[in-house]
Amino acid sequence: MSNNSTTYGTGWESDWFKPSSDQDSALLKQIGFLPGLKEILMLRQVHALEHATVWVLSEMQDKNRLDWDREAQPDNENLGGLSTDQGFYLYGQVNPIDLKKAVRQALHRFKEGEWNLAVHPRCGTNLSVAMLVTGGLAFGIHLLLPKGPIEQLLGLGVAAACAFQVSPDLGRDAQKYLTTSIPFNLELVDVTPTKDFWGRSAYFVRVQWHESQ
Repeated sequence: MSNNSTTYGTGWESDWFKPSSDQDSALLKQIGFLPGLKEILMLRQVHALEHATVWVLSEMQDKNRLDWDREAQPDNENLGGLSTDQGFYLYGQVNPIDLKKAVRQALHRFKEGEWNLAVHPRCGTNLSVAMLVTGGLAFGIHLLLPKGPIEQLLGLGVAAACAFQVSPDLGRDAQKYLTTSIPFNLELVDVTPTKDFWGRSAYFVRVQWHESQ
């Protein structure tokens, strides 16, 4: 496992639950009759592959920088993605050949155990979790504290401060266990320039399901 991929650590090494190459395939065999299950499993795996591809592309572009100018974990903030159950949109200036290489490298590195690539600090999951935690704490403090404006403002500040402290870890865990899954069942189909739902230019990385070995 490369040093870069462990900086935004996910702690799978110490978890009681570790990804298994046949976990989603086995789930489909057991309860595949549930409508939409395969699409959900695909979306979670695609989401992880989207994150990993952004990491790998950032690493590839980071090689052109001087050693002293490199951060421990390269992250090109001009790159972003949007996942669907058929593949993901990749936004930003990128060579399509490099994009294909990055996707294939990401899939290979997942199989080699670099599961940390599935989690990304700029994922929308983190923002959603932060908003949920802030709102929940603010509502709870609102009920507990006196209704005076000063007390309520202080309570809101405490809620925001607490949410700021706990949200990154909660967002990371939400990605690990809810919104992503290690893409053991995905293989690359093609990469094509396209427009997304809102007419924005992007590349679409199309993948397909295959049974894990």
